[in-house]
Amino acid sequence: MKKIIHFTLFVSIFMTAQFSKAQVDVVYNTLVWSDEFETNGPINPTKWHHQTQLPNGGSWFNGEVQHYTNLITNSNVTNGNLNIVAIKEPFTNQGVTKQYTSARLNSKFAFLYGRVDIRAKIPTNQGTWPALWMLGKNVNETGGFFNAEFGTTNWPACGEIDIMEHGITPSQPAGFIQSAIHSPSSFGNTVNHGGTIASNLGNDFHVYSVNWSPFQITFLLDGVAFYTYNPAVKNASTWPFDAEQYLLLNIAMGGVAGAIPSNFTQATMEIDYVRVYQNTQIDTEAPTNFTATVGNVTSSSVQLLLNASDNSGNVVYSINYNGQNITTASASGVQKSVIIPNLMPTTNYSFSVSASDVAGNVYANNPINLNATTLGVVGCTGTDNEAQQGSFSTGYNYAFETIGNDVKITFELLDTDKVGVVAFLWRQTPFTEYQMTNISGNTYSYTITNQTIGATISYAVKFAYAGGLSVTKYFTYVVGDNCLLTIDTFELDQFSFQNPVTDFININTSVTIDKVEIYTLLGKLVLSSSTTTESIDVKNLAKGLYLLAVYQGNKKSIKKMIVK
Repeated sequence: MKKIIHFTLFVSIFMTAQFSKAQVDVVYNTLVWSDEFETNGPINPTKWHHQTQLPNGGSWFNGEVQHYTNLITNSNVTNGNLNIVAIKEPFTNQGVTKQYTSARLNSKFAFLYGRVDIRAKIPTNQGTWPALWMLGKNVNETGGFFNAEFGTTNWPACGEIDIMEHGITPSQPAGFIQSAIHSPSSFGNTVNHGGTIASNLGNDFHVYSVNWSPFQITFLLDGVAFYTYNPAVKNASTWPFDAEQYLLLNIAMGGVAGAIPSNFTQATMEIDYVRVYQNTQIDTEAPTNFTATVGNVTSSSVQLLLNASDNSGNVVYSINYNGQNITTASASGVQKSVIIPNLMPTTNYSFSVSASDVAGNVYANNPINLNATTLGVVGCTGTDNEAQQGSFSTGYNYAFETIGNDVKITFELLDTDKVGVVAFLWRQTPFTEYQMTNISGNTYSYTITNQTIGATISYAVKFAYAGGLSVTKYFTYVVGDNCLLTIDTFELDQFSFQNPVTDFININTSVTIDKVEIYTLLGKLVLSSSTTTESIDVKNLAKGLYLLAVYQGNKKSIKKMIVK
């Protein structure tokens, strides 16, 4: 029977690995550390450490109310599973009495880059917070296994990778599990998180995974990726994930997990196995069959389609353009789509693309050079301060841009008196809320896909911040409409100028012009001039696309303008 189980397990792992190749950037194949929990009784002391020492102040973080113990009642191996058990019981330790006990295990193994698979069945009891996660080996956390020898760095500068946590997202539907990243750039109420629904959570085992490469961190449920962390700039603030981390398994009680019901007695997290994979084989062969082509092009992005083969199973791609570099990776023989963002409209770009492998062996005929010209903008922009909930002290800019059959929606909060801002896109009918991506400052974006040209859509944005929230009015937009080119009264051919612009604008017109204004695509006024007979200085404007508005009395005409 044991052989049959092992064979079935091998087939399952093989099929999962094959399916996952298309979803992660680097595929890790060699099992380097594991615990299958095959011996009944206490946990294996050569692999696990009980972290029981209370932090300074006598309480665990986040308002938690449990004691972590090394008692066999809180952690034990039974019938091939590790059981971590949270129990309602008075317990005194280190001079402090608490009403709940649980276990918090540290792996005595730390590693840099790889894949972690943990097959577990987690409790869903109100007030419990089961977690499978990782911390930097250098964290100076009281009672941690590596602390005495390596604990030199405060949290979150050590980096934290939350593979799975449950019970701290009350606004989410039943079955929701979350994965998150904590770093100096985002900690506490982090914005770097993703989640998904696990079927029959609490009754079924699921495989919770993280795939951690030098380029990105991808989280998977049962072999299906649902969230990837890949900051555009990787430094000590955003990417402390270039040093060894170790594993933690625990159930916390109360605090941010909410109130614990009075009838709670105990809850158990069952773990079938913990497995860590890396690539350990020495590689001296360079990639082959490298191809690179241009895919979808929009007004602000270019898609590059890359493919190559390598004996290691992984290929690294380096893309250079305009003095910038993007490095990414993909499984061998699997086409990699790379979106180059934040480009200027109607501009030609040259890309130099090279292929290598993780070991540094380079493709013989590097680089491949590609060219692409971005499209013009199709969309609507403006500024407003109307609120349907809360209020705005200044207001907000908005933009709707049609890209193929998608609509990119961008909002910028202009209020300077609000801190800790996050943004959520509201669809009016049927009502749906989507968390928006922070572009920079208080500018947020979200792209809705598969829209019908000519259809009318209606969206608002909720800005949440410390101490409150403000919601914009709903804006209606016709997909494919180009409001930017709307002429108010007099015709566009009544004025002209050389476009793109470098340092000065010289406007040629057959009518008298009273005023000239220049706006960003989000509707922010950046320059106003009533001197139209001479050159208008734009040397202080950043490179990019703007709107040039020309006024004659109460009449106005607008043209797009590119500053280079």
